[in-house]
Amino acid sequence: MQPTVVRVARLTEPAGPADGTRVLVERLWPRGTARTAVVLDGWYRRLAPSDALRTWYGHDPERFAEFAERYRAELREPDRAEALARLRELASSGPLTLLTASGSPSISQAAVLAAVLAEG
Repeated sequence: MQPTVVRVARLTEPAGPADGTRVLVERLWPRGTARTAVVLDGWYRRLAPSDALRTWYGHDPERFAEFAERYRAELREPDRAEALARLRELASSGPLTLLTASGSPSISQAAVLAAVLAEG
């Protein structure tokens, strides 16, 4: 069985041949980004962290570990767990790129999701 290939990228990065399926994992469409300028195969709004968690985190690198822990707990909620299961199916069928509007994708919810998917 092939290992799941999950990549994290900024929404504004051009699509590449290794991207596979490209999905946005933000609750809201990022301001200033034209929808027609983005190659996108899906938008998983329900996988975004809660507004309260996102506001608390504020992309502060010192809070990332705790953010990841809290976000993983949110991913166990029924609505999010269902969306995560669909994302797992996508990942099992080929490369998957999780897109974020974050200026620091390595400390975004997309990075947490990629880790969760890689764990199986």
